[in-house]
Amino acid sequence: MDKDRIEGSGKQAKGAVKDAAGKLTGDAKLQAEGKADKAAGKIQNAAGGAKDALRE
Repeated sequence: MDKDRIEGSGKQAKGAVKDAAGKLTGDAKLQAEGKADKAAGKIQNAAGGAKDALRE
């Protein structure tokens, strides 16, 4: 498993927590940061998946 997939999954989880906290507290900035982190994590995870596929 590529390290990008691991880091991407971590970013997605962190983003989900931020997004939920932003919704709960009504903090639009925190919620937007969470959504951005989740999107970046998905991209990084996909890049790692592509690297894994190329290795196989």
